[in-house]
Amino acid sequence: MRRREFITLVGGAAAWPITVHAQQAMKIPRIGVLMPGRSDQSDVSLTILNAFIPALRELGFTEGQNVAIERKFAEWDADKLRRMATELVERQVDVIVASSSPAARAAKQATTTIPIVAIAMADPVDDELVASLARPGGNVTGTTFLGPELVSKRLQLLRVIIPGLSRVAVLWHPRAYGERTMAGMLKEIESAAQTLGTKLQLVPAAGPDDLTGAFAAITKERADGLVVFPSPACMKARSTETFCP
Repeated sequence: MRRREFITLVGGAAAWPITVHAQQAMKIPRIGVLMPGRSDQSDVSLTILNAFIPALRELGFTEGQNVAIERKFAEWDADKLRRMATELVERQVDVIVASSSPAARAAKQATTTIPIVAIAMADPVDDELVASLARPGGNVTGTTFLGPELVSKRLQLLRVIIPGLSRVAVLWHPRAYGERTMAGMLKEIESAAQTLGTKLQLVPAAGPDDLTGAFAAITKERADGLVVFPSPACMKARSTETFCP
């Protein structure tokens, strides 16, 4: 080997680890944010995201400096939600932040390795997102409000507010969560209604676009009170100032 070629080879070998190290040092973590709703100001999905970004800054993470954020809004379309979860996985984000159980389910179906942080899950155990609350296992963690356990309490509180309560409309979002969770919520409120001697009017709303028709049906039946099952659609109802206890 000629002297010049040897020096070039050794010099290149010495520089290569430095170059790789510099590239690794410049790599910043990427967060994929998966939202079930829309990106407009009237939608709760954007409201949640607008609270999430400042919270990251308080923890020392500033977008564009030491963290990158990829936003995905499914516009209340379940199929689009699944596609966007797959896109985030294909983009190889470092973590997925999923708002609500539907988004968490879509993310979990798309990956078993990327960590998923879910916001406001209903019942992650019955939805088969985690093995148990004490030992979640897998790649999903987050917060939960345990919907089924609170359903009957809402009806009981409504009875206290309206002593003569005889007919209650229940606005619910079919398939908002897993089948076991939704079945548990229905069972809870039907059992409570039977105990209290109250007749139920179950009114489905698959998304925000169904809310106008749902409330028209409730008004037509002249219900004495209204119970709204927790769901992304219910959160949308809050953002549009629709009554949602």
